[in-house]
Amino acid sequence: KLGGAVNHNNMDKPQIVEHASKGLNYTIFGVRWIPRSARLVALGTHARGTGALEIYSLNKGELVQQASVEKLGGFKCGTFGASSLENRHLATGDFSGRLSVWDLDRLDAPVFSVPAHSQIINAIDGCGGLEIGAGAPEIVTGSRDGSVKVWDTRVDQPVADISPADPEGARDCWTVAFGNAFSAEERCVVAGYDNGDLKLFDLRTMSARWETNIGTGVCSAQFDRKDIAMNKLLVTGLEARIRVYDVRTQHPTKGFAFATEKHHNSTIWAGAHLPQNRDVFMTCGGNGGMALWKYDYPAQRATKDADGQPEGVAGSLSLVNNVNVATQPINSLDWHLDKMGLCAVAGFDQSLRVCVVTNLNLL
Repeated sequence: KLGGAVNHNNMDKPQIVEHASKGLNYTIFGVRWIPRSARLVALGTHARGTGALEIYSLNKGELVQQASVEKLGGFKCGTFGASSLENRHLATGDFSGRLSVWDLDRLDAPVFSVPAHSQIINAIDGCGGLEIGAGAPEIVTGSRDGSVKVWDTRVDQPVADISPADPEGARDCWTVAFGNAFSAEERCVVAGYDNGDLKLFDLRTMSARWETNIGTGVCSAQFDRKDIAMNKLLVTGLEARIRVYDVRTQHPTKGFAFATEKHHNSTIWAGAHLPQNRDVFMTCGGNGGMALWKYDYPAQRATKDADGQPEGVAGSLSLVNNVNVATQPINSLDWHLDKMGLCAVAGFDQSLRVCVVTNLNLL
């Protein structure tokens, strides 16, 4: 302020505001908006090891429980990404390694269920559903057993199985994500592991396209959009690490260029791009913080090295705003596909929150 004048720059920048919250009696690991609705699903595990699946509706600033079921295995992750908008079926991964698909109107039994892995399914993603991404609806799962598997729920065997050659030395897979689904033939999967390995698999050629190591465990990875030719890849990890790779240009030896930042002074559990603007994303930290970022492209996204090989040029990351909403880690975030700025977050303080981010149209 100057002489009582208001600094409009601070007022205009996006603010992260808590809109509603709900305390839970279990550890929540995942939250997902039910597509085309003001309802969301909370997934977690009770202290006795059983699974919690609850549906809440957002009504006048309150989260109102609409359904609650308890299942044999604790839930770790879920996605609507392989479902049609009509069915809105939820795919879940649990602590026993089972992949299940649920009709939310009939939660007594799953419509599809298979023992997908020998250990906990840490991460899940879907593609080809919700009218996002070309090609058949598929689900990808990543597990502590070190394997990454791609599923078509019309069959009970994986359509792709990316397992380590030596099961004894397998690394814990912490995150998986689909991308590059711009045509019926093209699709890829990125997987991140506890030792910092980051691997990109091409599902068309069934081969590893690229791999690197970020130097610390990879907690989350997400393409800025699944349904276009690979553009950017957001990666978060332990030790407060954020990287955004430009995955348009791959150098034969250097791989992809990336921008990097450190934030939250702790593990960054999750990162998610804003569906309405792929250059804006949120990260969630072990300090209970949420940070909003914007990626700025360089003047030139690619150049040639001394040998004439194309080489990517990374952009830069700018912190738009950040706020602490909890005292415990925020471990899951999901943006609403239709309402820009509306997001649901889950925390290890056993709380479910809905936040609103204002003025995103100004970025």
